[in-house]
Amino acid sequence: KARIKQLKQEIENTDSDFDREKLQERLAKLAGGVAVVKVGAATETEMKEKKHRVEDALQATRAALEEGIVPGGGVALLNATRSIKLDSFGDPDERTGAQIIVRALEEPLRQLAYNAGLEASVVVNKVRTAAKGQGLNVDTNEVEDLVKAGIIDPTMVTRSALQNAASIAKNILMTEAIVAEPPEKAGAGMGGGMGGMGDMGGMM
Repeated sequence: KARIKQLKQEIENTDSDFDREKLQERLAKLAGGVAVVKVGAATETEMKEKKHRVEDALQATRAALEEGIVPGGGVALLNATRSIKLDSFGDPDERTGAQIIVRALEEPLRQLAYNAGLEASVVVNKVRTAAKGQGLNVDTNEVEDLVKAGIIDPTMVTRSALQNAASIAKNILMTEAIVAEPPEKAGAGMGGGMGGMGDMGGMM
């Protein structure tokens, strides 16, 4: 207990994000324990759904213990765009590629804002200029400290998602042909009436 208390004190006092993350990992390992989670529900369907949620939470917790956490809500990916310096690309094609990556990293936050009925571009710009670790809380529609609000993602999950997406994108670019579902035509109206029924006056 004394060591746990000491680690908590060191986490509060450190100014280094790297040291804080490592101390949090060490604290999690020391304070970790074993628990039995019982899941119940009125119906079998509801019970299975709850069970899947608990399993997802356990996997996320294990991932967080291994590599720590980052602010959720797409903030970590948005912050990653700061390391992409568009002005450093002299080749127009490379610059276009970098712009596509920047837009892709913004997309999770844009989707959250859209789902909340907010203007995505406004939210992205607001979060981009906010303090580090702040993002959109869709419960309040306010930009706030997401870690304090309990909105977090395991670092491993966020990192793996980005790496896997980059790998898939590379494979697509190197592939000569891709098979995909044809897009549905928007605004397709109902078909016309049955033939031969234009004049029904003789039936009166």
